[in-house]
Amino acid sequence: MAGTALVGLGSISTLGMFYFFYMLNALGYVCGGPLPNQVLLSRRFKKARGKAMGFAYLGIGLGGAAAPWISHLLVQRYGWQIALRALGLLVVAIALPAALFAKDAPQPKENRTVSALGDSRAAFLTKSFFLLTLGSMFSIAAVSGTQQNLKLFLSLDLRYTQSQATSVLSLVLGFSIFGRLLMGWLADYFPKKYVMLFIYLLVGAAIPLLLVRPSQAAMYAFAVVFGIGLGGDYMMVPLMTAEIFGVQLLGRLLGVILTAGSVAEAISPWLVGRLRDTIGSYTRGFLALIGTAALSAVAVAALPKGRKPA
Repeated sequence: MAGTALVGLGSISTLGMFYFFYMLNALGYVCGGPLPNQVLLSRRFKKARGKAMGFAYLGIGLGGAAAPWISHLLVQRYGWQIALRALGLLVVAIALPAALFAKDAPQPKENRTVSALGDSRAAFLTKSFFLLTLGSMFSIAAVSGTQQNLKLFLSLDLRYTQSQATSVLSLVLGFSIFGRLLMGWLADYFPKKYVMLFIYLLVGAAIPLLLVRPSQAAMYAFAVVFGIGLGGDYMMVPLMTAEIFGVQLLGRLLGVILTAGSVAEAISPWLVGRLRDTIGSYTRGFLALIGTAALSAVAVAALPKGRKPA
């Protein structure tokens, strides 16, 4: 679906076809993106689940870094339509064989967590599920609200040049890759609740550094701290969900949690940008994001401790 959507977007001539292929692209992301990969990894790995998730999430960072360069080269040489078609075929050529060879782990006959809860509906009514969903929503709101407005903040409020802004953004990306590996490793040796809380506190501690102006050192410190927190933020949700509820219900639970997170991810950057347009500064928007990050930490702190990895 994802590959077909890109090929279709490179061949459209009407607005209706644009909407159709754009929706198909979204469906491809849902069906072949983080959700099924998180469930597959959680079921396949148990003792080294954190490290496995960390290495798998490297693909997002590496792909995010390589795709703009590949797209730019293709557009410059062949135009945007052929570039989209080429990217769609590239997705099919690389991702489809990997998906065909990937095998799900055999399902256990019974799951202790499910037996304790009774059925899947009971899991959705637990305090842990509510707190995990809220914590994920608040954290993703803080991360996306900061990340999506960062380049505009550097350009409009701090008057950074394109080169200076790019150096900060690149540093965030580089340390997010390191953060994925680091947090995956920590999750295998320490209770996942505390690792998740540490990540959310990192995000909350990084945003105030944006308000220290004018200080280039503070911007680079922000990039390091925020990048590490960004790298671990998304991958800890499936790890913590599997820790509390087991893997048998993981797909259904993550479907709801990630959908709620997607709503927060869509609304938060818009609200921060709207505040900037109204007030003329990102200060109040970033203060709101600091509060949002603090709420995510409070929600995670109230979760059960879970098991300490062997």
